[in-house]
Amino acid sequence: MKFSSFTAESWEENHKYYDTCLLPFTGLHGGESPSEAAAILEQLRDLLELIEQPFQGRIVTYPAVQYATEHSVATLNDVCRKVKSNQFQFVIVASAAAELSSGELYESDLVLSLSGFESSQKGLVKSEISDKIQAMWQRGK
Repeated sequence: MKFSSFTAESWEENHKYYDTCLLPFTGLHGGESPSEAAAILEQLRDLLELIEQPFQGRIVTYPAVQYATEHSVATLNDVCRKVKSNQFQFVIVASAAAELSSGELYESDLVLSLSGFESSQKGLVKSEISDKIQAMWQRGK
């Protein structure tokens, strides 16, 4: 579910069911042409769908961090730490363009990137994503 789908009242009533924040990282540098930027955003949209759809009642998607800078890793770690301390038990960082590692993003619980999957077939990638998310939840209990 998108963060903007909640009212203050609906969040107060249902927040206990949503324990996972999905933080998209677009990873744009600013030098992309409009078509290149659009392609990256389309890839990220596709990745987010593979994460969001199977777990609609548990994951809340936050606004994306759009541009990569020399401080991106620090910014992402800071955001992850803050959302975990205030609302969520788990944070997943998802990126279609940027190469990120869980070692760099130590405040996240899972880092997902399209390049991190062995298969290029959508069904297999969806299954791998599901397995990784469920393993994260199992480790966290």
